[in-house]
Amino acid sequence: MSSPVSAIWRALHLALYTALAASSVARGADDDDAPQPGARLTAPTLNAEQQRAVGIRLTHPVPVKAPERTDALGIVLDGTLLLADEGEAAAAFAQEHAASSEVSRLHELYKGGAGASLKMLEAAQAEDVKARADSRLAAARFAQHWGPLAAQPEEARRKLSDSMVAGHAVLVRADLPGRHSVGAALPAKALLDVDGIRVPGRVLGALAQPSELQSVGLLIEVRNPPAGLAPGARIPVALLSADVKGLLLPNDALLYGENGAYVYKKVAPKTPDENVQYVAVKVTPLMPYGEGWLVTGVDDDDDIVVRGAGVLWSLEGMGAHPVDDDDD
Repeated sequence: MSSPVSAIWRALHLALYTALAASSVARGADDDDAPQPGARLTAPTLNAEQQRAVGIRLTHPVPVKAPERTDALGIVLDGTLLLADEGEAAAAFAQEHAASSEVSRLHELYKGGAGASLKMLEAAQAEDVKARADSRLAAARFAQHWGPLAAQPEEARRKLSDSMVAGHAVLVRADLPGRHSVGAALPAKALLDVDGIRVPGRVLGALAQPSELQSVGLLIEVRNPPAGLAPGARIPVALLSADVKGLLLPNDALLYGENGAYVYKKVAPKTPDENVQYVAVKVTPLMPYGEGWLVTGVDDDDDIVVRGAGVLWSLEGMGAHPVDDDDD
């Protein structure tokens, strides 16, 4: 014996099919009324009882301005490597300065004939050349490993190093798989997903040295990180750029077909007794946001189906096809 719910569904589908069939016959009887290429084709019409049976619920899209999001893979860097490279660069620079000073000293002594031979001067000059080469190599290595920090004043770098040693800061490399450049505009900020906790980070700049992923990487500074966030930890990172404007719809409102994403929009009846008609309208998903998506293709005063869209989708083969909504 059929349940009352099954009977309602069968009656609903029969009524919808009958409405579609009647609509198709009417269109076939008058070629002038046939939809032109690109025109909208309507989904089934529903009366009040059918809408209640389906549980149709509508909402208006909400205008939202949100930062553009790019997903990246982050790895916490070993702070001792920064200290080592920084110390090597500082030692090489000091050695260069000492070698240069020694050359100047011996040169003056040699000129005055006061106990400095030409051989001693030439040896000091050779040492000076080597010291300069070592200093340039150390500086280049530091710039390659820590480019954004190399551009900072020495005092700012020292404060960061001290914070890292004290456990009050970490540096994270965020790789963008498949990309080899970031353009002129860097992301405004970063959000690290540490065990479900969103931890903010400051984007310092792009790194010159490729990682094992062979992709471009950004250096991110994280102040007061969660306890236990150790070097080598791999964490998801969201990079947030300039704001994107769109209309926010719940996830349940969006469907996807062979022509792309679309939603169902209610067409207001001309009379109170007329059945309600729904139109499948193409939308362009811009980015996920919260429990929904920012999209374009609809207006903020449209009535969009957010519950019951699956029933309309199930009848798609009976005549409902998504099209562009150009009637603004």
